[in-house]
Amino acid sequence: MGKKIESFIYAGTINVPSSKSYLQRAIAITALADGASKIIGSPLSDDVKVAIEIVRVFGASVEVGEDQLSVSPIGQVSADSVDLYCGEAGLSSRMFSPIAAVLFNEVTVRGSGSILTRPMGMVIDALEQLGAKVTSNDGCLPIHISGGIVPGVLHIDGAESSQLLTGLLIALPLLPGDSEIHVSNLSSRPYIQMTLNVLDYFGIEIQHDGFEIFHIRGNQTPSAGTYTVEGDWSGASFHAVGAAISGAVNLMGVSVDSAQADVRILEAVRRAGAKVEKIQGGVKVSKNQLRAFEFDASDCPDLFPPLAALACCCEGSSKLIGTERLVYKESNRAESIQSELKKLGIQVVLEANTMEIKGGNIFGGEVSSNDDHRIAMMAAILASVSDQPISIQKPMAVNKSYPSFYDDLEQIAP
Repeated sequence: MGKKIESFIYAGTINVPSSKSYLQRAIAITALADGASKIIGSPLSDDVKVAIEIVRVFGASVEVGEDQLSVSPIGQVSADSVDLYCGEAGLSSRMFSPIAAVLFNEVTVRGSGSILTRPMGMVIDALEQLGAKVTSNDGCLPIHISGGIVPGVLHIDGAESSQLLTGLLIALPLLPGDSEIHVSNLSSRPYIQMTLNVLDYFGIEIQHDGFEIFHIRGNQTPSAGTYTVEGDWSGASFHAVGAAISGAVNLMGVSVDSAQADVRILEAVRRAGAKVEKIQGGVKVSKNQLRAFEFDASDCPDLFPPLAALACCCEGSSKLIGTERLVYKESNRAESIQSELKKLGIQVVLEANTMEIKGGNIFGGEVSSNDDHRIAMMAAILASVSDQPISIQKPMAVNKSYPSFYDDLEQIAP
């Protein structure tokens, strides 16, 4: 069933939901802690629910409150094997694989939908370097890990994703000896800084040499604590663009000093000519005369859909760099952006590692999310500048990361 978004203009205030990236990291770490912890943050997206179910399978207890999680850690592992279902959560599939390999002798990692085509080769290679035996479905899920892992020195390529490195940084401190990770071509460095920040909060010490060599001391256990999750710039980025192209919005609960990669949306909307102001408790973004811009999103690939929406409304042709990072998302995201914007009257040219978008009038009409949460949100915010309503097929793809997205749109539309 589709969802029709009537034309509207951004105005008002949005309380930005908690970062799902931070939530998932905090859930994994507190499940391994030396006592009960609380995580302050809501709402729970589909990806966060997957992480909760995985640590419950590990043996942790998670109680879900109105705006917080209460986590009682795993403690003594009583089983020898575990079966993990990751749904379509890419971070969970790569992050929990090494963690599970520390805790259990036999591990099966399964998924569904688009995640079944995402490569797991980097996970397989890393775990084999640490002594595990791994079988897979031609380099994809499901994978089976046996024999556990031991401390050591390993080499990984971080060009495709930083999610495996996040899992290793959480898992390796639990081992009885020291380890060292040599990383080449690290992409999405801000996501690793996020991981290090959460680990540090819970008392895990990791040293690194310019994000190229990570020195990990073994025999470390996270300390219990209460952790407050900051607002999610991945979700807020769409509203920042919506305001930049049509009106104004106060985004509350986000920080301009965030380690999140997607805080760079503020740099992009400023570059395009929008007005950005720091306010008490958040940020205000307002429309201004918009001009074409160039932006390298290689380290923040989730920004491509909102950046594409921004480029649609700028005078001239804008250039986005980093499309090689978009192949293994919920859809082939570069092609999805191109095909869906074409339906709305916008020309997108894909060449090598770039996307060029010529600004113009948004006609309205029917588009598909392609089961991709960020494509659905891109289409929805373009209704704020569309001559006609925009109908989105498979609109509830947004539940993967931002289940209250449409409610928030209704709240700010005057």
